[in-house]
Amino acid sequence: KMRRTAPRATLRKIIKKEKPQLRLAANTDLLSFLIYFNYIFFFPFLKVHLSFLLFLHRLAEEARTNAFLDKSKIIKPDHAIAAGKVI
Repeated sequence: KMRRTAPRATLRKIIKKEKPQLRLAANTDLLSFLIYFNYIFFFPFLKVHLSFLLFLHRLAEEARTNAFLDKSKIIKPDHAIAAGKVI
C-alpha cells in the first residue's frame, strides 16, 4: 500500500527548519518541495536521481530570480511557473 503525501503543515515545518530564511507564499511549497520531500521521507530506499535534484535547484534559482525582478521578497507560484517555462 502506498503512503499518502505529507500534510502541508508538516512540509512547511520541515522547510522552515531546513531553510528558516526562505519565505514562501501560501501554496508555493506544493509546486516542487512536495515531490522532493516525498522522495526523501517516504521512499528513502530510492536514490533521488541527480538530474532531478539539479532540475529542482535550477527551478528554485530561476523562481528566486523572477521574484527579485518583480521586486518581491516572496517566491510566488507565478514565479515558479514562469521559471518552469524557461527551463
